[in-house]
Amino acid sequence: MKAIIYTEYGSPDVLQLKEVEKPTPKNNEVLVKVHAASVNSWDKDLIRGEPFANRVMFGLLKPKKILGCDIAGKVEEIGKNVTKFQPGDEVFGDISGGNWGGFAEYARAGEEVLTLKPANMTFEQAAATPQTAGLALQGLRKGKIQEGRRVLINGAGGGSGTFAIQIAKSFGAEVTGVDSTEKLDMMRSIGADHVIDYTKEIFFEKKEIYDLILDVVTYRSILDYRSVLSPNGSYVMLGGGSWSRVYQTFLLGPLVSIIGSKKMGILIHKPNANDLDYIKELFEAGKIKPIIDKIYPLCDTAEALRYFEGGHAKGKVVITMGYEKGG
Repeated sequence: MKAIIYTEYGSPDVLQLKEVEKPTPKNNEVLVKVHAASVNSWDKDLIRGEPFANRVMFGLLKPKKILGCDIAGKVEEIGKNVTKFQPGDEVFGDISGGNWGGFAEYARAGEEVLTLKPANMTFEQAAATPQTAGLALQGLRKGKIQEGRRVLINGAGGGSGTFAIQIAKSFGAEVTGVDSTEKLDMMRSIGADHVIDYTKEIFFEKKEIYDLILDVVTYRSILDYRSVLSPNGSYVMLGGGSWSRVYQTFLLGPLVSIIGSKKMGILIHKPNANDLDYIKELFEAGKIKPIIDKIYPLCDTAEALRYFEGGHAKGKVVITMGYEKGG
């Protein structure tokens, strides 16, 4: 099968399209013929081997896995203990908790992280959904999202951010999205009540108060966020941006939470099909839709990663395997 591999850490230039052995599913796994996959921040970091702790998972000196954790495709083969799926089922899911390998024509996946694809959802839309929508949903739940809450989403124009806007609105929240100039109209179009252009305004200097802050890009100190949280508000970091800010939140967040009523912490993402089933319900009800900026063929995965790294993507960047579109 064709797959995107890399034998050294570095820029997207190290990625190569090669023929590799087709994987064999274990007893509790299925083999998926991948129709589409999507790019996430983890892919960017893992190519570069950053932070160094990521190399424990992918290889200390040389990477030993194929990137790509969001997949959508058709079940080709099932392990002997699989009960949820049959060959021919159209499925999607986040395989970051297991084998990875989405940037390839075939991928192994545990049945517990996959769910059936809705008939009215294309493979491209399905591939754009699992990790970013799951992060957004879990982050909002961790922050105790509910009707009437004032929610600020920092980095609202990217993959997780665009889902967070829509999911927060489905709960009846009042949503403010922060991102760059070129993403403002798109954020308004998917439901943001207010938008802030970070190239022209600094959100915490406006002195608006929020009940929940979802941080997708992590470039600001958690003390900046704390200054605009309501007395019982919550700040939830999803990742992205600066690793120094991630470490700061990891160390200081629990302390800030203990000494006051404001809660600050990092979401530890756990892929699961239950969240995907809820997200499917929102999609089928017309309450959310994946926002896809660009679609690249598998052979242009390096270019897709370069575009993603530039930070200008409106929503998701998707990789396709060249089969019939959406079918």
